[in-house]
Amino acid sequence: MLVESGRTILPISELWHSPDQTAWDAALARYWDFVQPRNLELERSLDSIELERIRGFDACRWYQFLLGEYFRWKYTAPNRYATTTRELKRYRTDVELEQLDGIRQRILNLDLTDVRGALKTACEIRGLGTAGASGLLALLYPHTFGTVDQFTVKALRQIPDLPEADTVRDMNPDSLSVKDGALLIEIMQRKAAANNRIVCTQTWTPRKIDKVLWTYGR
Repeated sequence: MLVESGRTILPISELWHSPDQTAWDAALARYWDFVQPRNLELERSLDSIELERIRGFDACRWYQFLLGEYFRWKYTAPNRYATTTRELKRYRTDVELEQLDGIRQRILNLDLTDVRGALKTACEIRGLGTAGASGLLALLYPHTFGTVDQFTVKALRQIPDLPEADTVRDMNPDSLSVKDGALLIEIMQRKAAANNRIVCTQTWTPRKIDKVLWTYGR
């Protein structure tokens, strides 16, 4: 058990099975302790992004959003931002920008019950793998998706009695497949639903679960 910033933080192996919403709220609040100060404004902006804003984009604005906001949010290390945006910047011509905008339109009309299909669609954006695709979906549809990355895997590996423990153990945290991502999101969906049942609310989302896991995996 840790005490950080006046908050009692349970190990994830205990928290995962705890009905104590105070403990879960403390773990969620901890997320902001790990956000770099220079990224706080962008983090807060994207944390409350509305889908209608994305609906209002044209092809150029969608590209600018990805380049200047989403990729900068997801890839905070300068070298990772440089390599991923190098791929994104290949959308140079009007035709290619229209193709990118076509992906936006399909993302806005996803079958939200098809997690794997949604990930595949977002992965079509140049520069995005499974982790990057899941992050975009988590921001746009927080009630359905959570971000999956190396930290998610590392955190879940600390829960030995997780039903999917063997599968999670065999994943490559640095190269998650779409199949891996779909399973990890389904785990977050299940935990969010369980937390909501305990307190008879709808406030817990897969996105909030991913925030908690992100802190434990670091």
